[in-house]
Amino acid sequence: MKGTSVILMEHGRQVDLLNCADEPIHIPGSIQPHGALLFFNDAGFLEGWSANAAAMLGIELTLGIPYASLALPPAALELLIDYIGPGEREVTPSMVPVSLNGADYDCVVHAGLGRVVAEFEQRETGADEVTHFALKAHASIDRLRRQQTIEGLLASAVDQIRAFTGFDRVMAYRFRPDDSGDVVAESRREDIVPYLGQRYPASDIPAQARRLYILNTLRSIVDVQYEAVPLLGAPEALPLDMSHAVLRSVSPVHIEYLKNMGVGASMSVSIVINGRLWGLIACHHMSRKLVPYSIRMAADVLAQVMASTIHSIESRLETAMIERSASARTKLIEDLLLEDDPLETFSRFSDAMLAATQAQAQITSYYGKVRVHGAELPPGLAEAIVASLPEGTHDLVVREKLDDWPEPVRAQLGKWAGMLALPFDPPAQGWTVLLRLEQIEQVAWGGRPEKTTAFGPLGERLTPRGSFDAWYETVRGHAHPWESTILANARLTLAELVRVMTARRSQTEATRAQLLAMLGHDLRDPLHSINMAGMVLEKGSAQPIIGKRIQSSTSRMQRMITQVLDMSRIDGGLGLGVTLEPVNLTALVEDLIDEARMAYPAIPFQLACDEPATVNADSGRLAQVLSNLLSNARHHGAAGKPVRVCVTVQGKEAVVDVSNAGDPIPPEVAATLFNPFKRASLNNPRNRTGMGLGLYIAQQIVREHHGEIAYRHDGNEVIFSVRLPLL
Repeated sequence: MKGTSVILMEHGRQVDLLNCADEPIHIPGSIQPHGALLFFNDAGFLEGWSANAAAMLGIELTLGIPYASLALPPAALELLIDYIGPGEREVTPSMVPVSLNGADYDCVVHAGLGRVVAEFEQRETGADEVTHFALKAHASIDRLRRQQTIEGLLASAVDQIRAFTGFDRVMAYRFRPDDSGDVVAESRREDIVPYLGQRYPASDIPAQARRLYILNTLRSIVDVQYEAVPLLGAPEALPLDMSHAVLRSVSPVHIEYLKNMGVGASMSVSIVINGRLWGLIACHHMSRKLVPYSIRMAADVLAQVMASTIHSIESRLETAMIERSASARTKLIEDLLLEDDPLETFSRFSDAMLAATQAQAQITSYYGKVRVHGAELPPGLAEAIVASLPEGTHDLVVREKLDDWPEPVRAQLGKWAGMLALPFDPPAQGWTVLLRLEQIEQVAWGGRPEKTTAFGPLGERLTPRGSFDAWYETVRGHAHPWESTILANARLTLAELVRVMTARRSQTEATRAQLLAMLGHDLRDPLHSINMAGMVLEKGSAQPIIGKRIQSSTSRMQRMITQVLDMSRIDGGLGLGVTLEPVNLTALVEDLIDEARMAYPAIPFQLACDEPATVNADSGRLAQVLSNLLSNARHHGAAGKPVRVCVTVQGKEAVVDVSNAGDPIPPEVAATLFNPFKRASLNNPRNRTGMGLGLYIAQQIVREHHGEIAYRHDGNEVIFSVRLPLL
């Protein structure tokens, strides 16, 4: 061997579990000793070799010599021509069997990053035996393609691969979304410990190893007791990228991991679907084992067939789910367009929605009404779940474990841990919520996951776990994660629901506009005429009571029409159109009390205090506010007790308190006092004509005056206060 020879790459640092995730495993600078390696630049000149190459292959090596000058078998030189010679070059690995220095080798050539690599892997199995096992491997392919389920496919695959490779144990891993992996199928010698059903944490395969599994789908370790052979080359040469090398030396941490498992040799084959590491076929042997390259490639082809078949099965299941979801979605949308009550429509389609989302319960909320389907929930839980949803959101809300929920509602959830919520009509508090049960799971981990500390030549270091006996952990508080297909279908459903509810709202607004026009024009004039007729009856009839009732009824109807028109202006963003000018607030209050005394002489109205106060206000609208408060006090106050009014000046504000004797308003009612159409006002026997709009409109008027209106209870009195800035 002539020319300068320098180790291209040494580790040069301690490797343990703290830094193995950063280990450059694609450029280890060494190979396994059951073969030799040569590498050239893309022009075909020798750049380096493994330290055992000259002795193992029986050839003389010199830096910079052309590949054709090497004493290699003609078949190997011809293969190198495809990667080095003129014209379009090969990139993927190719293999040719050769004999060198009295031994048989598989010569594997591949190229990348400006280098051409030739690996000579020893072959210890005769050509006839290799052919026999390769035929068995190809016969397995048709058997796998006939499988109809993923479980059946994996169970068959581990049996087939073990049969033609001869490993003591062959396992199929399936990775979870968190990158942990479960052993879902296993074929093994009866006398070794089973690993079927065990789960291995994501940390067992660091990120850079996962990338390499995708890039190079097959990796073999012939003997875990091997001593790595370094690469030699020019001092200035870049490290050799060995991502596709069959002889690549592996991380010492992984070797220690395998030794702790009692494994003597291993092979892994990746199952890659759409660029994602879906799973892994892991093969273990309890002693040294060299599987010929051709048989390993047959296993690799088998894994590719498995990936294609798995993809087909998953696509078929996904298509069926999408079709079911689309059918249910279409019918739901059609019915929502035709029917008046969305709650009834969602009720009829609850079974279909639960099936499409694989949920166990559904909650639908609309304008404060809540309905539950699919499973019985504890009292108050449905309302608490709806209350925990964020306001104003227009996207899905996804929760998969108890920690995802707001703290106040967790104690009520019980067994319900997963949630998928669709805000189909945010202005109406419209939600449809799908719930999943907690998935109490006993996980059989492949060994206790704690790291252990050991002392070696370089001092204290973290090491892989030493025991792989199943270690059981009960996991609670987690639901099964929402699948990507279900989330995609839910987004499509949400988009359609929003579209149809927007159409319903537009239709409702158009109808309301027509109704308001009728209220404002077609009904007011007849009501005025009826009112005038009532006045005539009162003055000229022998039965004046009838006239008074007609006037009272028409006045109530006029007031209701006015409130509805005001509500429409507020909802339309037009405001109530106040015209502000100086108003003597005290005088206005005195006038309104005088009117109330004349209209209701049996009720004692008292002006308890009357400090002079002038405000900038619309006297008509302000009178509307105060009249509403006086009317409420009259309706809800204790019989025979006075309605008291007090005008005071506090700092830069004028304050009008209207109070009546009564018990405190319940907190749940007080929280909605200024909401429109509240339940406490509708069908109230003490205020049969109320629609729940009075306080809502009063609040809007006061706010347009830059003031505030509020409720409080003091002593035995219910008090409503109006605060306005002094002029």
